[in-house]
Amino acid sequence: MRTRIHGARVFDGERTIVATDVMLEDGLIAAVGADAAGAADVEVDGRGGTLLPGLIDAHTHTFDGSLAEALRYGVTTELDMFCLPRPLARHRRLADHRDDVADLRSVGTVATAPGGHPTQLLAALTGTVLDPSDVTEMDFVADPAQAPAFVRARLDEGADYLKIVIDDGTVHGSDLPAMTPVIATALTVAAHNAGLRVIAHAITAAEVNIALDAGVDGLAHVWADLAPKAPASRRLAERVHAQGVFVVTTLAYFEAITAQHPGTARCAHAGHYANAVGALRALHRAGVPLLAGTDATLFAPTHGAGLHRELWLLTQAGLGAEEALASATGVPARHFDLADRGRIVPGLRADLLLVEGDPTRDISALASLTAIWRRGVRQAR
Repeated sequence: MRTRIHGARVFDGERTIVATDVMLEDGLIAAVGADAAGAADVEVDGRGGTLLPGLIDAHTHTFDGSLAEALRYGVTTELDMFCLPRPLARHRRLADHRDDVADLRSVGTVATAPGGHPTQLLAALTGTVLDPSDVTEMDFVADPAQAPAFVRARLDEGADYLKIVIDDGTVHGSDLPAMTPVIATALTVAAHNAGLRVIAHAITAAEVNIALDAGVDGLAHVWADLAPKAPASRRLAERVHAQGVFVVTTLAYFEAITAQHPGTARCAHAGHYANAVGALRALHRAGVPLLAGTDATLFAPTHGAGLHRELWLLTQAGLGAEEALASATGVPARHFDLADRGRIVPGLRADLLLVEGDPTRDISALASLTAIWRRGVRQAR
């Protein structure tokens, strides 16, 4: 079946094109512009609206039902940053065989110290949303010599990249066992030798420096312990840029943890949110690639809607609307080697959104979704 979307403004993942036509065929973008002429089985009137690539959330945690929820908000791909082996296999089958859920890439099991983050969260969820037998499959790294075997196990699990956790609990007011710099480096080397990129969970400046020393490719969060205009934050952002490291933004996560804490604890977390915004601004000024991600869970931020919130927060922090849209389309596709998506270019997947209005000028227009396609299949609204 050939579908032509007629007369829509097109944000192609990098830039905006004046009103044009886009032809879809066999799950792919067949043609854009004058080449989209010819007979079509279905005509979609896009005049007055904007066509965009499907959104990519670069930091989520997948649970039953979350991939369907994400797609309802135009998130056609989720980059999962921790999912236990058996649930992950279930979610992968769903994403591979159905078009009414978001597609999925995942780290599988994170690398963390015994008893380190996020084991305290798993303990709280076991027996409710997590099956106890799934949690027993959690793996740990206590010695640098274990790094190659840990990476091989993740490859056997089908991991698309590796995530290492460097977190002593400071930002959350707790005391957790943290990965040592030597182990972080050993894991990064082993992952790179196996052809995997490495993303680090690190949310203080000291933890980020450990991750950078280890040679990671990306950071799963901005840092949240330096004052917004601190010279140290600027210097750290410049180091991130110099090493060619990308950063996933997760402002919606820091906003959510602020809302979840009452009284004086809320004030402390509000400081972390302000610091996170300051870090993001420093990274933006330094020219660091920014990937929109939410850290979506079963709770808050939510899948799908959380990414809309993230993009709005990014514009409030100083990104232009086009920059924010690129951070959820072309930029994550490029940095995670998703060469088949994230752009509106002939030959790529027809993962697309049509919205009323112009989100390249007003990001809130994303809320006015009129159509979603995943692999060329238009979803019921």
